[in-house]
Amino acid sequence: MTVGILMEKPSAARNGQAAWGGASGTFNGEKFVVAHARGHLYEFAAPDRMVDLPLAERYAKWDLANLPWDLDGFSWALEPIRDTASVRGDLRAKLAGCDEIAIATDNDPGTFEGDAIAIRAIIELGLDKPGVKFSRLFFTDESPKSLQHAFVNRTPIASLADYPPFRTASYRASFDFASMQFTRLASVLARQSGQDLVLRQGRLKSAMVKLVGDQQKAHIDYVKRPFWQSRFRDENGVMYTNPGEPRFSQQDQVPQQYSPSPVALDTKTDKRTAPPKLLDLAALSSMLVGKGVKAKLTLATYQKMYEDQVVSYPRTGDKTITPGQFDEHAPLVDRIAAVAGVDTALLTHRKPRPTHVKPDGAHGANRPGPKVPASLDDIEQRYGKVGRLIYGILARNYLAMLAGDYLYEQQKGHVARYPDFVGIANVPQSQGWKAVFDPEAGDDAAEDNDGANSKGLGSNAEPFVFEGANKRPEHPSMKWLMKQLEKRDVGTGATRTSTYAEVTSTTAKYPLLSEQGRKLTLAQAGEMSWRLLPGTHIGALSLTEKVHQDMRDIAGGKTTGEACLRVVADWVREDIATMQKNAAAMRSDLGLKETQVSAHAEGIWLQAPGGPKKIAFRRIWSGHEFSGDEVVRLLAGETISFQATSKAGKPYTATGALGIGDFKGRKFVGFQPEVPDKPGKWSGRIFTPEEIDTLLAGHTLEIADFVSARSGKRFGCKVSWDAKAKKIRPDFGSGDEPPLSWCQVKFTRQQRADLAAGKTIQGSGFVSARGKSFDARICWRDEGGKKKIIPSFA
Repeated sequence: MTVGILMEKPSAARNGQAAWGGASGTFNGEKFVVAHARGHLYEFAAPDRMVDLPLAERYAKWDLANLPWDLDGFSWALEPIRDTASVRGDLRAKLAGCDEIAIATDNDPGTFEGDAIAIRAIIELGLDKPGVKFSRLFFTDESPKSLQHAFVNRTPIASLADYPPFRTASYRASFDFASMQFTRLASVLARQSGQDLVLRQGRLKSAMVKLVGDQQKAHIDYVKRPFWQSRFRDENGVMYTNPGEPRFSQQDQVPQQYSPSPVALDTKTDKRTAPPKLLDLAALSSMLVGKGVKAKLTLATYQKMYEDQVVSYPRTGDKTITPGQFDEHAPLVDRIAAVAGVDTALLTHRKPRPTHVKPDGAHGANRPGPKVPASLDDIEQRYGKVGRLIYGILARNYLAMLAGDYLYEQQKGHVARYPDFVGIANVPQSQGWKAVFDPEAGDDAAEDNDGANSKGLGSNAEPFVFEGANKRPEHPSMKWLMKQLEKRDVGTGATRTSTYAEVTSTTAKYPLLSEQGRKLTLAQAGEMSWRLLPGTHIGALSLTEKVHQDMRDIAGGKTTGEACLRVVADWVREDIATMQKNAAAMRSDLGLKETQVSAHAEGIWLQAPGGPKKIAFRRIWSGHEFSGDEVVRLLAGETISFQATSKAGKPYTATGALGIGDFKGRKFVGFQPEVPDKPGKWSGRIFTPEEIDTLLAGHTLEIADFVSARSGKRFGCKVSWDAKAKKIRPDFGSGDEPPLSWCQVKFTRQQRADLAAGKTIQGSGFVSARGKSFDARICWRDEGGKKKIIPSFA
């Protein structure tokens, strides 16, 4: 009997192989083979491919008349994600002959996304054959101990289709897919208001837009209302106030009726504050945004560190750790403290705190991983400055739990002659955890609201006229937004961070939010969305909780995903009416004119294959909206030219005509750009006449100085000319030969020969992904079943 272990990605498979003794073999008396996906391998087909005619034609168009969709009629068919053929083929080859398939993808208790990745692949690849058993591995991290324990104690799955996590994940995915209707609705209304924008909507995206828009408006609309009031202040700076003291709108209105007075001490009370809670990814990323680090970079860096077991599982929904996890970290504490620069003498509370350590949980809160680095310099060398920041903050946050409470003496007193004026001073006695971790470090907006005063109450107080004002609403920021979402229990910390990275992406064509330093504002598409959202279902902050409750009910067998989805059609109908009213108000407020622009142009295509026929095609192509004259010319079969915008946001001239296109196997009529009859330029490099002749002859070239349009960095690969498609086909190799370049340094022929022969060579002038230059000794060897460049910095 052979157990096929299905892991989520190559890095996880490498850790699995290290834990169980190889890519295949025997562990705990059982034969096994390790296989891996590469995240999701399948996705839902387009809406028009899930239904039959005539609905297929309607659902292909972005038109309000075609909403809502009839979800009961959907096939919910899946199709392979592009460029996953080799991964799918490898999965089928390794798992087809197994007697048991053990799912070892990430365990995501909030979303069960890992279960969906695995079970979709098993079903779509036809691996769910009669007689095959299925099971689930549950592990907190990818350390050998955790993976070995998970294998030995794996949980049987009686039925994949009825497995509660899979049914729950399927509903969540279907709901989010159905939410595309709200994107179409908002985008059509934007275009009818003269704005060519795609307004992405979704449970979390729309909630972020609503919160930021409302707060931004409150901040902008703030009107300062100053007031003046009599108060007292002693020689130590402690202020004494009277809640019943009148406030005046002018300073000269304040009566001068008080005189200096001694201070009377009322009470002294010893108080303490426990350490702050353990961080989640949203809180961690918010702290790093304050240091100029984008959320997307935080996510990417953290993921690499997790794969190397330097930090814990990223997508956890836990805010505490279990007693077992606490015990596992106990022997590592002094080493973690040494790396973070924390004096171990401060760690006086090494027993589990009930506020931080609880029996419930899966992966546990975000924290340092089982592999303790040599130093922060080591971290920076491997993961850049962002990695250094991540580890330093996580380590200190975790260690704060092991430090003593912050102790202070609270002194309360009053002005002796005017006892209604009272003051409070908090005198620090022991810094405790505050000497280890400062959650407000580097936060300019942080205020010292704990009344700390090292001197305590003074002995005499002087009257003065205090000038105050109503507090201005805080400007939106990532930290503020994450607190609002957490308060409303909208998404996990990891989900909030990844969605935030998506809606603030500077490479997105229509970002919803814009970061300007620490400040967060609505982008153009975000403002349009915000104006359309009031009163809608998709804009309701309670929507995510409703979906989560549905997921709990589905997992508990109380209802089905199909039943929960039926309400979406009513929501879409109601939101159409609500957004149309909001769109009218928006046009009035912004001075926009209503236009009846269809997302598609229609007419008789005179040059259609087989003769003239009536067609509809997308009116907008690469940022350009075809004019009425251009539509007529295209239908007549003419070739036209116009200014378009590339995915990188750069303008260029596009030339072409109507034709038959293909998108993921689906034929469609649309604008088809002209393609050259021979190669000319690719990835920033112009081919020489000799290279063009070589490519046209069907040969392959190895070129090392291409330039990525996105990053601007050089790279090398093999290229050939696809005469049928009339395009360059890159080949980045199977891993059998050393690459042409690495970290922006081009290898000589001799260097590549030495690497291929297994030799280690000295290299210099390499450039890291963070733009840092470095030298290293490198070799070309197998790691985790794939050959790659391995650097050594010794």
